[in-house]
Amino acid sequence: LCCCEYMDRRGRRNHLAACCCDCRELDEGCDRWLTCRSLPPGALERIADDVADRCRVPWFAGAVKINVSLVPPLVLLPVFLHVAALHFLLGLVVLTSLPVVVLWYYYLTHRRKERTLFFLSLGLFSLGYMYYVFLQEVVPRGQVGHSQVVLLTSGLVLMLAALSRAKKDPGYLPIPAGDGKSSHQDFPNKNLRGSSNGLHGVATAGAASGRAVNGEAKGYSRASAEGPEGVRKDWCAKCQLVRPARAGHCRLCGRCVRRLDHHCVWINSCVGEQNHQAFILALSFFMLTSVYGITLTLDTVCRGRTLFVALFYCPGAYSDYSSALSFTCVWYCAIVTAGMGYILLIQLLNISYNVTEREARLALRDNTGRRLLGGLVIDTGQYNRGFLCNWGHFLSLGSPPPLRSAEDIV
Repeated sequence: LCCCEYMDRRGRRNHLAACCCDCRELDEGCDRWLTCRSLPPGALERIADDVADRCRVPWFAGAVKINVSLVPPLVLLPVFLHVAALHFLLGLVVLTSLPVVVLWYYYLTHRRKERTLFFLSLGLFSLGYMYYVFLQEVVPRGQVGHSQVVLLTSGLVLMLAALSRAKKDPGYLPIPAGDGKSSHQDFPNKNLRGSSNGLHGVATAGAASGRAVNGEAKGYSRASAEGPEGVRKDWCAKCQLVRPARAGHCRLCGRCVRRLDHHCVWINSCVGEQNHQAFILALSFFMLTSVYGITLTLDTVCRGRTLFVALFYCPGAYSDYSSALSFTCVWYCAIVTAGMGYILLIQLLNISYNVTEREARLALRDNTGRRLLGGLVIDTGQYNRGFLCNWGHFLSLGSPPPLRSAEDIV
């Protein structure tokens, strides 16, 4: 392949110059639209797949495909913020509509069970663009010292380092050796409860777990098994393996994860046993850095007012375009910080009661948990050993189990 050629999703050789040619789905859709006929089922999805497949840039060994979900935040966020800085009413409309659009896109992708880089791109580009506005519009006013800039930059670097660690392996269970098509006979039939036939037990349990809850695919088998030490384990029919207690299958990643908490769209990965601590650390660094940056900006734009008063009442904010842009970015950061703060609060409460987000949703479905603190946390009572023990268990996640001596085993 030359730098402008590629193999399309149908396995045919194609060229970048033919990006608008020979698109049968698009031609058929235009014909139906011009003749006022309805589109066949799945036509829009096929058109979107063709458009996404043809978005490529030239490269040495062939044109490289660009992920379309990366582009909207890079283009729309600066445009929206600059438009919002033109007038107070425009800012109110834009800052109100942005969370609505993001939530709508989240529910759209969540319903279709699709992985997307939109939220990760939006988060990273928001951090970079807010930092750029801070350096270009706030620091030159002379109210922010060098030590404060260094402190803010350090918080940003630490947050990105924790985010990079959270993006790594969340604790995927190893895929069984072979061609991935192992049968149900691999399940230890003798350990099934209440069934003399392992296949029958797996099929019965699979029929019983018909609903999908936080990564558990519809129809997955959740048959219980007893390990050698009496630890309850589950059989995953999708991955063809026996998973340990508190592990779960993520439909978006297609893998089973140890102590699965949830699939986070902001990092485009699962949060599990291996990266849960880094996830909490990244959220904590983000909260501290964001609140500190908002405070420095408001002290510069709205002098002589406290943080909360300046956030809602700053008469000179729209006196010039630089102040208006800085004030608009402050409100954008405040909205994002409020959302991330809610996520961090739920995570801290769940850790305090030693319950994962997946277990809380399963408990709500099966009506086996207690709602506490106004419904902010669901206490299943299964792993709750007290506040200190729960946090000790969380801080020890990912560490290798202690080696036992021969005397202890005997």
